Amino acid sequence: MSTFRDLLGYLRTYHRYIGRRIYLVFVLTIATAFAQGFGITMLLPLLRASQSGGPAGDMSTAEQILYDFLEVLGIAESMVGILVLIAFIFIGKGMLSFAQEGYVGYLQSRLLRELKTKLFDAYSRMDYRYYIKQNAGHFINVINGQVNQFFSSFTSFTGFLSNLITAISYFAFAFLVAWNFALMAIGVGLVLLFSFKYLNTYVRRLSRMRSKEMSELNKLLVQSLQSLKYIVSTNQTAHLRSGVTGSVKRLTDYIFKQSLAGAFTNSIKEPASVLLIVGLITIQVAVFNDPVAPIFVALLLFHRGMQSMISIQGGWQKTMDKIGSVEMVDDEFDAVHAHREETGSHVLEPLHHAIELENVSFAYGDDEDHALRGISLTIPANTTVALVGESGAGKSTLVDMLTLILKPDTGTVTIDDVSHSDIDLNSWRSQIGYVSQETVVFDDTIANNISLWRGDISSDDELREQVEAAAKKAYAHHFIKDLPNGYRTVVGDRGVRLSGGQRQRLFVARELFKRPNLLILDEATSALDTESERYIQDSIDALKGEMTVVIIAHRLSTIKNVDYVYVMDEGSVIEEGPYDDLRHHDGSRFQEMVEMQRL
Repeated sequence: MSTFRDLLGYLRTYHRYIGRRIYLVFVLTIATAFAQGFGITMLLPLLRASQSGGPAGDMSTAEQILYDFLEVLGIAESMVGILVLIAFIFIGKGMLSFAQEGYVGYLQSRLLRELKTKLFDAYSRMDYRYYIKQNAGHFINVINGQVNQFFSSFTSFTGFLSNLITAISYFAFAFLVAWNFALMAIGVGLVLLFSFKYLNTYVRRLSRMRSKEMSELNKLLVQSLQSLKYIVSTNQTAHLRSGVTGSVKRLTDYIFKQSLAGAFTNSIKEPASVLLIVGLITIQVAVFNDPVAPIFVALLLFHRGMQSMISIQGGWQKTMDKIGSVEMVDDEFDAVHAHREETGSHVLEPLHHAIELENVSFAYGDDEDHALRGISLTIPANTTVALVGESGAGKSTLVDMLTLILKPDTGTVTIDDVSHSDIDLNSWRSQIGYVSQETVVFDDTIANNISLWRGDISSDDELREQVEAAAKKAYAHHFIKDLPNGYRTVVGDRGVRLSGGQRQRLFVARELFKRPNLLILDEATSALDTESERYIQDSIDALKGEMTVVIIAHRLSTIKNVDYVYVMDEGSVIEEGPYDDLRHHDGSRFQEMVEMQRL
């Protein structure tokens, strides 16, 4: 019963992503199996026709029905006519088989498209809190490795069901031809399948462990490759290698054990079928003394049926080999949908009034200290505001509140007097430019990194002008021109072919290209040399009054021209005011910070 429940459960899982189209596969499979069984059964009247010129008196009910059917067609006594009919039946069977396998291939391609697209969309809309609790290796493993295994499992699953339907068809026709022979065959086949129950459970457990281990291995590989420069430079390879090799060993052990189970099933298919056939024929002839012609046809049907029954086990076992991936992908969809980011319906116009935080508090976890504590502040539109404070003061978390990637536990964020819970997030985030501490550079050309694939600059002069203007504002144009292919230079994974300062300037250029209403600079110039920093600072100062700018800075020299400064400490705003007022406020924290940097 548990296997039957599993079967229905996996069928519902595939139906969830493919829909009712999956049932056409079974219709085509049933039609194919019926054609094949019927074609083999037609050998019985062919043998009768070769032995005598008319119907025999010892014909069974099934033979009589076949004879009457052939008489209607006018070929009951014609071996040539029966042979032609058999040929037509098997031609039809071949066409149905082609249609069935072709349709399975179509559904398989649709399944892969649906899974990868829906999973990417689900990841794009997941809550940021859920994202930061996972690791990149897990997401990569699910969307690539496990989805591909899920894709492959569909072929195994439909193959299993096809073999099941085919076996039932063969045994049904065998039952009509020689019912006692067929009953014994079915009984032996069911006992054989039952004996594989524990093997299937073992294979399914291996599949689940294999899927889990693939996530662990992907995590280790992604982390190692992302940190390759540091690891190699400091000779830390051996420490990470032990974790990778341990994971690889466990994974390959699971694969080897799955292969052994598959080899065992394949090795006993032919011997078991032949031994059972020989034993059953001996009983039929020696004990029941039945005529040879029905036994011969039933033998052929039974042999095909037994092959299908053994293939049922093989198909189910192959499905179990990949079922861990099916379960992981299905569970991942449930988890991501359960942690889907909530958005409102109010579409924001371009920012024109202010961003306000009122008594905002936030903690990343129930058992963690608050990152923000009762923050209240106002950022008027088209002003430049700086957030300063020691590391861990809550500045980046506060910025995440401005983008609404994080929502307050208590308090309210309002944008142009609209509460954060009512805002359509896309309408707000499309107005934001964000230069974070970690540079975001794609493995593509300079131009595509700046325009984010808005078009081809070689054929679009207006786009080229906009890209170059943004690069000039970010003081990147001069180094881009010196690259081998200029704006068409491919920068490599995460911009590895550029220096740190060049990557940062490219990042700034992209955000300036967007012409945002809110520009967030999170340590945007920290990786730049003094000259580049000065030029970018001049570009930022030139934006005053044109857009709202929020700057996180440790180097206080970069915020001398801002309109307002908020000083943060341990998640709270402890001081606020214009730069000069705070700078000359005796005993203030900000004054201490300025003096420490000798400004």
